[in-house]
Amino acid sequence: MKFNYKYSGTSSIVNGTSSTGVSFAPDILREPTYFVGSLDKKLPFREAISALHEVVVADFNFQPKDNSEYLAWLKNEETNWIAEASAELPKIKYEIRQLQGQLKGLREQREEITRPYYKSQKEYFKYIYTRDYAAWLVLDPVITVHPDQVFFECFSKDESVYGKLSCGLDVFNNINEFKCGTTNIDYSQKLYNEFQKIRTYKDTEFKIDPKGFDVQTSGEESYREVKIDLPDSWVRGFLQVSSAMTSDKVSFDLHPIDIANFIAVLKRNKEKKGPRAIKYILKPGQPILAVFEPWNIEVVCLQSIYTGNEAKEIRVWGRRRIQLLERLLPITVKFTVHLLGTGMPSFYIAHLANDMYFTLGLSGWTANDWSQATQLDLLAPRGKVPATTMQSIYLELRKDWLNTEKGIATKLNLDVQTVKQSLETFTQAGKVIYDLKNEVYRVRELKREGIDLEELRFSSSTDKEAYQLMENGEVRNLKSEVQNDKIEVTAVVSNSFKTTVVINKDLQITDGKCNCNYYYMHKMTKGPCEHILATRISFDKK
Repeated sequence: MKFNYKYSGTSSIVNGTSSTGVSFAPDILREPTYFVGSLDKKLPFREAISALHEVVVADFNFQPKDNSEYLAWLKNEETNWIAEASAELPKIKYEIRQLQGQLKGLREQREEITRPYYKSQKEYFKYIYTRDYAAWLVLDPVITVHPDQVFFECFSKDESVYGKLSCGLDVFNNINEFKCGTTNIDYSQKLYNEFQKIRTYKDTEFKIDPKGFDVQTSGEESYREVKIDLPDSWVRGFLQVSSAMTSDKVSFDLHPIDIANFIAVLKRNKEKKGPRAIKYILKPGQPILAVFEPWNIEVVCLQSIYTGNEAKEIRVWGRRRIQLLERLLPITVKFTVHLLGTGMPSFYIAHLANDMYFTLGLSGWTANDWSQATQLDLLAPRGKVPATTMQSIYLELRKDWLNTEKGIATKLNLDVQTVKQSLETFTQAGKVIYDLKNEVYRVRELKREGIDLEELRFSSSTDKEAYQLMENGEVRNLKSEVQNDKIEVTAVVSNSFKTTVVINKDLQITDGKCNCNYYYMHKMTKGPCEHILATRISFDKK
């Protein structure tokens, strides 16, 4: 999927002895969107926008150790070991020494010839890293201006973390002019470094430059165009997180000291086996209890009482991503946690100064493994509404830029469920976002041309076929059995394919079997077949 950006210049910060000017360069190909004002909550904004940057550059996927130097040394020493093993053969040993001398000379010549190239290559990448770090990232952040707030959104490099910084108008002073809409902004590493210079004693002007849309043909050379081929998984992940916000959730508040204790446990301990989860034990009227597995370390949140009506136990994975909240701890009043269920996405909302809050959305898993198929229901159609009705609902939402399903239903004299289904469809299409804190829907177009949802709904043809098998009721005789801390699921798919799926403590597929031709040819080396995936999805639904 190709995204085209066109920026008027670059974003910048001008620091002086008594003032700081923050200017974002917007994407001029979008509908005109701008905002001009001065910051009132300077330090909270600085820390929050810096935390958003930590999300942008985050990559929690497993990084294998670089053994390239060791392997090169091993290859060079191989001839010496062969020589030592053949020490009883003087003639061979003598020839090896001669060849080693020649080889050493050739290697020295090669290094002499290639040294300028590798030096230039190193300097080039260093230049790119320091001068235009945005070139190393997948996508510039999205910024949206609304009548009551300005909010930034971004996604991490590993596609598992969603970040959103919302700033109410109380965060600013002397708001001169603004126009509602959504645009991409140019947000470079240099700009992040300059943010660190914001101080309380300096007046800070905040600007999404309206001049960026006052386009003259003669000024074309001053614009910077960027064309980026985005992986469909990035957009799919963004839509999954947005859709998850509208799902049923278990919610509770945590004191900042609780999150600090969570981070301390994660920093002091390193797991070597699963399950790598936080188990939240929620009992009405009692302090929230978080158990860190596999060590079974219990953190009792004495200042955080669960106010729900039913006792629940919910496990969440990818817990080390919570460390992204560390910088916000000194300026956070409380955290609101929303859990969709065991192994499902979760959200942590940091309530900052006044009307400023930071939303951290975590996918069900850090790694994009096979278990990702369990999240496809977040993008499944939730109901069919006539196109004309959907258009009326969207236009009504655009009048005020934000509203509730009940508010729109009252104005249009429609059923609330019809409005809710339509808004959820627009959320899946990237045109609307649900505000968890304020419990309203907001207009936010992720992509100006619109998004083909059918193209993004499934990560592969195998996923699509597996989901269709489940929807058509082709998975029968579904049985599950716990064996040695693992769950073994069996079923018959399409009346002829017998499947077995083995799931570990982390709810990940560790093994599977099927009597289809795909499994016979590849086993599990290229991932599970559609029959194994359909069995897994049906088990999760059950």
